Amino acid sequence: MQFLYDPRSHFNLANLFTMANIACGLVAAYLVTKHHFAAAALFAWIGGAFDIFDGKIARKYRLSNPFGVQLDSFADFLTFVLVPVFFIFVGVYEKLEGVWFALAAAVSLYYVVSGLRRLIQFNLDADPGSVGRFFVGVPTPLGAILLWLVWLANHYGLLPSPLVIAAMALIGWLLNSKVKVPHP
Repeated sequence: MQFLYDPRSHFNLANLFTMANIACGLVAAYLVTKHHFAAAALFAWIGGAFDIFDGKIARKYRLSNPFGVQLDSFADFLTFVLVPVFFIFVGVYEKLEGVWFALAAAVSLYYVVSGLRRLIQFNLDADPGSVGRFFVGVPTPLGAILLWLVWLANHYGLLPSPLVIAAMALIGWLLNSKVKVPHP
């Protein structure tokens, strides 16, 4: 079981938590396609918990390594970029037609590219094992929470579809903005 605490192992304890995040993201994505939004949200939130703990474990046991940085960004892309876009697309945009659907699809693609760009830039700038006081731009987990709130507002009739499109575009822009967000 020494591999669990070996920073050179691809299957160390921190990376196993990241892989659990990936599993939760995959289950959440599947559940969204079946319109099981509550269960999908639960799995996305559980994936978020694994994301919090993988970093804490990596720092506590000095397990950070370049593989783990890449794996974590892949997990974040799945759980915090793709799953929220699926939520919005299936839960809101699926009902749209014509120009509105095309605009919603374009904004969804913009959000996915923005999230991917943010994660790639984070990896290029990353110093494994270090944590700054601030994130520059909205981190993808916070972007996911914001999109989930947008979905909820639409689901309960508080936010019409055109404003959902605008909110998604704004949150996508915030991912790569210069806004400083305190690191918890």
